[in-house]
Amino acid sequence: MPAAPAVAAPTGAATARSPLLSWLAVIAITLGIFSIVTTEILPIGLLTAIAADFRISDGTAGLMMTLPGVLAAVAAPTVTVATARFDRRLMLCALTLLLALADFLAAAAPFYGLVLFSRVLVGITIGGFWSIGVGLADRLVRPESAGRATAVIFSAVPLGSVLGVPAGTFLGDLAGWRTAFLAMGALTTAVSVMLALLVPALPAVRPTRLTALRALLRGVHTRCALLTTFLIVLAHFGAYTYVTPFLRHVTQVGPGGITVFLLAYGAAGVLGNFLGGAAVGRYPRATFALAACAVSGATLLLPVCGRGPAWAVALLVVWGVAYGAVPVSSQTWFARSAPRSPEAASVLFTASFQATLSLGALAGGAVVDRASPSAVMTLGGLTAALMAVAVWWHRAGGREWPERGQA
Repeated sequence: MPAAPAVAAPTGAATARSPLLSWLAVIAITLGIFSIVTTEILPIGLLTAIAADFRISDGTAGLMMTLPGVLAAVAAPTVTVATARFDRRLMLCALTLLLALADFLAAAAPFYGLVLFSRVLVGITIGGFWSIGVGLADRLVRPESAGRATAVIFSAVPLGSVLGVPAGTFLGDLAGWRTAFLAMGALTTAVSVMLALLVPALPAVRPTRLTALRALLRGVHTRCALLTTFLIVLAHFGAYTYVTPFLRHVTQVGPGGITVFLLAYGAAGVLGNFLGGAAVGRYPRATFALAACAVSGATLLLPVCGRGPAWAVALLVVWGVAYGAVPVSSQTWFARSAPRSPEAASVLFTASFQATLSLGALAGGAVVDRASPSAVMTLGGLTAALMAVAVWWHRAGGREWPERGQA
C-alpha cells in the first residue's frame, strides 16, 4: 500500500471518534477525489461528441483537459498557503461545491467558451482539494490504520477511470454529453453534504508556507521527483487524452464499444493502483520504472497492432495496469523526498502532476490536429521511455532518500 504522508503528531480527531465514523470520513474524502478525477477526465470519453456539438476540432476540444491542469498547478500552492489557517473540513466542502457549480455550468453551456470557464473552476478545485485532502488520512483514523486509509483515498484515482469515465461516456451516448455533466454535478453536491456531515472539524496543523516550498525545490530528490513525474504524466496524458479519436478512427470502434474499451482500461487501472501501492514502499525505483516501460511499450505498439480490436483492448489493459501505479509511485517519491514536510510535498506533487497533465493534453492536441492519433501514441511511448532512463539516472548516482528525522 502507498506510504502515508507523515505529520508531526496526530490530533485528537482520530482517537475521539468511533472507528466507523472515522472510516466514513475517509470514504467521504475518497468520494470527493472520485468526483474530482471523474470530472477532470470525463471529456476524454465525450471528446468527439463535444467537438461535433460546438463544431470544433478534437485538438481544440482537448483544451478541456489543458485548462484544469494549468489552474490546478497554480491553485495547489496558492489555495493551500492562502487558507493555511482555515479548518480543512470547511475548505473541502467549499471546493466540492465549486466543482458542482462547474459541472452544472458545463451542462448548460450554450457556447464553448463557457465550457472552458467551467474547466477553470475544475482546476481550482483540483489544486486545493488534492493538496489538502490526500494528507488527511492519519488525522481521521488511528495511526496503525493510516496506510490503509491512504490507499483507500488513492483508489479513487483508478476508480474514476473504471467507473466514472465509462459511465459518463455511456450516459453521454445514451442521453447526450450534457447529461453526463449534469449527473456529475448532482453527485458532487451529494458528496459535499457527506463531507459536511461525516468529516470532523480539522483545524490547520503546521501551516504550509511558500518558504517551505522553495526549500524543497532546492533538494536533488525533489528535483528528480519533478523530472520523473513530468515525463511520465506528459507521456500518458499526451496520448490518453486522444484515445477516443484513436479508437474511432484507427481501430474503427463504435461509440458503444469505446465505453467497453475504457471500462477495461479503468479496471486494469484499479489493479495497477493496488499492485503499485504494494510494491512501491519496498521498491520505489523499480516500481516507477516498470510502470513507465509498460506505458511506453503499450503506446508504441498501439499504432502498429491497434487496428484490431483484440490487440487494442489488450494493449489498453497493459497501459491501464501500468498507469494505475503512477500516481501512488509519484506521490511516494515526493513524500520520501520531504519526510518532514508532508503537506508541502503534497502541494508539489499536485502542482507538478496537474501542470504536466495540461501540457500533455495541449501537446497531444497540437500533434493530433497536425498529424494523427497514431503519431500521438508514438510520441507518448518515446517520452515514457525517457522517464525510465531518468529513474536509472537516480539509481546510478547512488542517491538515497533522507530519513524521516532528516531535513
